[in-house]
Amino acid sequence: MAAQRSSLMQSHQSWTDDLPLCQLCGVGSAPNCVYGPDGKGTQSHPNEDGHFCFSTDCCFLYGVFNGYDGSRVASFVSQRLTAELLLGQLSTGHTDADVRRILSQAFDVVEKSYFETIDDALAEKANLQTQLPEVSTHGVYPSAQTQKIAERLKALEQEVSGGATAIVALILNDKLYIANVGTNRALLCKTTSDGQNQVIQIGRAHTTDNDDELSRLAQLGLDPVRLRQTGLISGQSSTRRIGDYKVKFYHTDIDVLSAAKQKPIISEPEIHGGQSLEGVTGFLLLMSEGLIKALESAHGPEQVNQEIVAMVAAELAQQSSLEAAAQSVVERVKRLHHDAYVSGRQRAPHCGRHEDMTLLIRVVNYTLADGSLTPTQGGRIYPVSVPYSNHQSTSKTSVMLSLVMPAQGTLTNGSNTASTLEGDTPTAGQSPTATLQSTNTHTQSSSSSSGDGSLFRQRGSQAAQPDETGRVPPYVDFTQFYRLWGSDHSEGQELTAK
Repeated sequence: MAAQRSSLMQSHQSWTDDLPLCQLCGVGSAPNCVYGPDGKGTQSHPNEDGHFCFSTDCCFLYGVFNGYDGSRVASFVSQRLTAELLLGQLSTGHTDADVRRILSQAFDVVEKSYFETIDDALAEKANLQTQLPEVSTHGVYPSAQTQKIAERLKALEQEVSGGATAIVALILNDKLYIANVGTNRALLCKTTSDGQNQVIQIGRAHTTDNDDELSRLAQLGLDPVRLRQTGLISGQSSTRRIGDYKVKFYHTDIDVLSAAKQKPIISEPEIHGGQSLEGVTGFLLLMSEGLIKALESAHGPEQVNQEIVAMVAAELAQQSSLEAAAQSVVERVKRLHHDAYVSGRQRAPHCGRHEDMTLLIRVVNYTLADGSLTPTQGGRIYPVSVPYSNHQSTSKTSVMLSLVMPAQGTLTNGSNTASTLEGDTPTAGQSPTATLQSTNTHTQSSSSSSGDGSLFRQRGSQAAQPDETGRVPPYVDFTQFYRLWGSDHSEGQELTAK
């Protein structure tokens, strides 16, 4: 039985090797990490994320998959979904309605196919459970035979458990379609005709914080207030997911879902598009939940979209390949998360660990530069190491900060507002980096610049350029910072002396 299941899975594991990879995208990733008291990180489980990026004669297909409780489902979906979409199902003659229907059907077929691969294991598991006697009061099974059954049940549970969330992008007829199941995210950054950069979040995460999802679940007889308070459902925040047999077949055994008249946790994708990409210059980002949560943990959830887009724009201005740019952004988020943890500051309690992180960048009529600044490519990043100490510690720690030199062009809000950078000189009340506005398909929130402007030396209209050593003239005055740091450090030494 196990051999048959293995053979069935193997039949889907190699055919995609022959599909042409898309050369207009790059992928970066990092495994999960748990930090110890000394700040050193260790990986707690194998990487469970997955992705694909293919091009065919008629379309481009991209996907990022966030697996949990194993990589089995994410791997299966990334393999099988391509078979449901790239074997002649799509053509240039299809309408938007046709494409949405094909995408929806593909997700449905993929989940049904996955459950077919574990049918035998689920049947064997159910049979063995009927043979297992009651556990003794000491938690020990009464015989070697029942102990063997218990071990087999544990192995079967590992084989069938787990699920995945998915974000898939399809470009067909120069139109973009996004299909989302769960908690990953898609961002589209477009350079407008007046040189501004507009950031659009396509869709929302399927969680109990999503009012549309709560409404859907309430129609099935569930209590939306209780769902919002519960947050996690069977260990996960997603209200839509692929696989996870427990919530699909045994939801009546889960207290918060037991009153549902139908399956409450579904694999049906929320599909957006087609959105025309004709004349668009910019890039598309697909991000796994782990990347989003890591940056939210480090800096708070308010500016995640803006920060990610700024990082990507800056790396595209420096890197010679999309793969390098994507990996550099993931490494920056990983470093920010780690630094927030070791700082001991306000966000530190939220940063004890992060899950697997994946970022896919797909450029749209966007040419990689050789490192020179252009109006659409952000600015160079110059790391600066500064000493740091908090009030609770007398030890000094070097913290890597990044100063992003503004581009000569504008990087501004998505709406028709004035640039936050006039020329290249930060003005009072502005941050040295540009402010973006994240436009969600459901809601719209404005961001604001931070700081009182007192740190920034006024410069002329000429942009600061690096010299032959890569250094730039200082435009930030750290006098007050070092004065405060010196005061804190002196207090720490006095405490030590006492």
